[in-house]
Amino acid sequence: MKDCFICNKHAGNIETSGVMIYENEYVYVGHIDRNGNPNYLGHIMIDLKRHAPTLGDMSMEEAKAFGMIIARVSKALLESENAEHIYSYVLDDAVPHLHMHLVARYPNTPKEYWGPNAVYDWEDAPFGNNKDVIEFCSRIKTYLEKNENE
Repeated sequence: MKDCFICNKHAGNIETSGVMIYENEYVYVGHIDRNGNPNYLGHIMIDLKRHAPTLGDMSMEEAKAFGMIIARVSKALLESENAEHIYSYVLDDAVPHLHMHLVARYPNTPKEYWGPNAVYDWEDAPFGNNKDVIEFCSRIKTYLEKNENE
């Protein structure tokens, strides 16, 4: 799909923040990109590699891979980054290519800033530039590699 943002990202036609965290034949994991604006450190995107619009369009093999990496990346955010909660959601309204958002919530986040979008509004939220995103991605990637059998 030549007009699909995610397909173009996977083809290397679009540069995004950070570095690849994980990739196999079914899924691609990376950090969200905010078009040059500071990034909330811990907003992960899990993309299905095949162009498919919804969760119901996955094959069973894709669904297994998707589910496993959701669990593994969530655990990495909890253990490597000391997140206290992981938000997850799929919208597929703006970009009809299956991708899941995982958003870490960190300790001491006030309750009024709980929620996958609200964490962005907290003045003490961990934001960073592309160098920070690369370091963040590298920590998650290393955690996944060291704990590949979990």
